[in-house]
Parts: sequence; structure tokens; C-alpha cells
Amino acid sequence: MLGKVQSIGKAIQAVATSDPTNRVRRLYELADPERQFAHRSTRYINIGYWEDGTEDPDRAGEALALKLADIAGFEPAHTVLDVGFGYGEQDLAWLRANRIHKVHGLEVTPRHVEGACAQAESEGLQERTDFRVGSATELPFEEGAFDRVVALDSALHFYPRSAFLKEALRVLKPGGVLAAVDTIPLSGDTPRGTFRSPRFSLYRYSVPDANWYDRQTYARELLDAGFTDVDVTSIRDRTWEGWYRYWTSLVDDPDALKRLHPEAAREFVKEWSDKERIRQELDLLDSVTVLGRKP
Repeated sequence: MLGKVQSIGKAIQAVATSDPTNRVRRLYELADPERQFAHRSTRYINIGYWEDGTEDPDRAGEALALKLADIAGFEPAHTVLDVGFGYGEQDLAWLRANRIHKVHGLEVTPRHVEGACAQAESEGLQERTDFRVGSATELPFEEGAFDRVVALDSALHFYPRSAFLKEALRVLKPGGVLAAVDTIPLSGDTPRGTFRSPRFSLYRYSVPDANWYDRQTYARELLDAGFTDVDVTSIRDRTWEGWYRYWTSLVDDPDALKRLHPEAAREFVKEWSDKERIRQELDLLDSVTVLGRKP
């Protein structure tokens, strides 16, 4: 997630606006994908699921996508809606690995939509995908259209998340499932202003107040929206911890830094200059899997 934008602290301040949706769109349009992914084989932009032996963000990114598919219970007959899909890497992985029938995707960032469409066409999967610009809180689909609605490391930006939950319930078929991986504070009492490092200033500037709550409140939000079989489970030991180990090792590895785009490497070293503060702020964050079923 935090790899989405170079020089993230400066970027967020540069796109300051009172409209949370426009703020997110502007934020992610700032990232230059050629520079951002110069050392990568994929364009996953999630935190990653760092299982034993996972060594890089490409494998971790796909592992988290497949973890979400497992939680959601994807089946070949399913039609899936992915909200906030980034460059669509997970959607194409689900079509290949889980062989779902079709995936529709909504994303506020036009550059991401263009990239996802181009990748789907290059893999011959354009007939099984529908990527478009759209809002998470005003889903442009009929009631009961989907077997599964998912959000991978994106719902923290939805303004507000509670409106997305209600819309997700509306467009799900009876018995359908909402599943997500999301970032929230471990304690809802942690002020967002606590996050001062460039790496985590995303949470200070670009997460709405209405979305800043812990696991217990998240579960209540799902129940209030009308979901049953609700579950919100922490996976931070497999997400944030692995993410931190990888990037802290990279910043101290001159050979690894040479594989980055030169400008990206300079920004990266600058942003990781205070690893102790980043560690302190990381210890305030949770990473959760989210599940709810439509009655």
C-alpha cells in the first residue's frame, strides 16, 4: 500500500483538497509507474502477505490477493466486483488461478483503469473483465448483480467506508459475500496526527475521520449495514511485519538500491532515514481481513 507513491509526505500535502475522493485520485495520479515499478515484475500496490520464504513484494502482493480470494470463497461460476483495484493485477490473477467467470472493477484513478485494461488485453482476458472509473459509495450496478464484492487494501479511502458497505450489500446476491483486506488503527483512540513520518503520513492526510476505527467498530459497521456471519481478523503479523522487514533490509543494501530507478532510490532512502520512528508508527496499525454475508 505505502509503495504506491514516491515521496508520499510531500505528495499528500501537494494534493490537499477538502474532497476526500479527489484527494485520493490526485494522490495516485502523481505516481510515475515507470519509475515506481522499475525493479518489479508486477504492479501490485498492496502491503503483501509475507509467508515463510516470501522474498519480494511481487510474490507478497500476489499472495495477499490469493489470500483474499480464499477468504471470499471464489468459485468458477462467480461474478466478482473488485472496488479500488489499482492496476488490476489481482483480478487477472483470480481469473487465472481461481477461474472465476468474470470480474468487474471500479477505480477512481483513470491511470490505473487504463493500465488494467491494457494488461487484460495483453493477456487475452478483456472479455472476462470490465474495468471502469467509478465511486465505491455509488456503485453503478443493479441490486443483486454479484456473487462476491471485494476490496484489496483500498477501503480505508472510501468516503465513507460505511456507505460502501451498504452499497456492497445492495449489489450482492442473497448469500453473497463481501470480503476485504484493510488497514485500520489497532486502537481507535490513536490520533491520526500521530503519524508524522513520510512513510505513514498517508494516514494523517488521506484517510477520512469516519474510517478511523478499530476491529470491534468495523464489525459493528458491518452488522449495522445488514451483513451476517461477520468476521474481522488481524493479519498484521503476515502483512505489516513482513513489509517492514523487506523494506528496512532494502534501504541498507546498496546492490538492491541500484535496481531501483535512481530518483526512486533517492526518495526511498530519504523516507526511511528514521526507521525507529517508522517502527513506532507501524506498531499503531492493524491489517485485517473482513468478511460479511448478505442474508
